[in-house]
Amino acid sequence: MTSAPFVELAEPGTRLMPLHVDQYHDMIAKGILPEGAPWELIDGLIKAKNRGAVGESPMTVGLEHSWAVTNLEEFNRRLSRLGCHMRTQQPVTLPPYNEPEPDGAIIIGPKSAYRKRRPGARDVACVIEVADSSLRDDRTSKQRVYANSGIPQYVIINLPDRVVEVYTQPLVGKDRYGQSVTLGPSQTVALRAARGRELKVAVRRLLP
Repeated sequence: MTSAPFVELAEPGTRLMPLHVDQYHDMIAKGILPEGAPWELIDGLIKAKNRGAVGESPMTVGLEHSWAVTNLEEFNRRLSRLGCHMRTQQPVTLPPYNEPEPDGAIIIGPKSAYRKRRPGARDVACVIEVADSSLRDDRTSKQRVYANSGIPQYVIINLPDRVVEVYTQPLVGKDRYGQSVTLGPSQTVALRAARGRELKVAVRRLLP
């Protein structure tokens, strides 16, 4: 098992022992953390999910963010023909210290395969974050978590700049992806699906 990292706080000499995924699940099971609350486990820390627009409260779900997440569910019919399905704002378990709840994730296999378990890194073809005020965090800490877990494709729907950022070739242990491209509304993004197949979507269809 990977040794537990320590997280340095602003106060000199103060350190935290991060939560393991199993401990996080235990807190939910015991009602210490309400299931379905807007929290996720990142680097062993319980973090509030930021879905707000720039300049608004991070606890408020931005209208464009909400639209973009709901819009992702419309691709399920096409994805089912490619051997996978879209999950929105549901946990993906990435032991030992991460369980993010990405805005979208293309999961290999049918929904029925996950009745009794959460998907892990091997089950994820593509993970998607809708970024507004969370853009910096999505490019840094979220990219680190997804890349180090070996998830093959990470997509950021960048609302402030009206573009889609696509990250591929995860460099496990190096906190980043080896290749990235930024696509504008007139271009097409190829979202990864099961068995090397792709779902091609016009970028403009992902933007409010």
